Amino acid sequence: MILSTFLKQIGSDESGATAVEYGLIVSLIVIAMIGALQGVARETSDMWSDVQTAQEEASG
Repeated sequence: MILSTFLKQIGSDESGATAVEYGLIVSLIVIAMIGALQGVARETSDMWSDVQTAQEEASG
């Protein structure tokens, strides 16, 4: 009898749901940031490669 009352209370408790939702939102933001930073890193790497090529061609 006490166990069934305890399980009903746990089942109806929604206080942890907010923390889970915030965790999911933060994880999606982090995934988006990682994707954006990878794109920036790729573009920066390409730019420096172009600078090196131009410098080598100018040096002869």
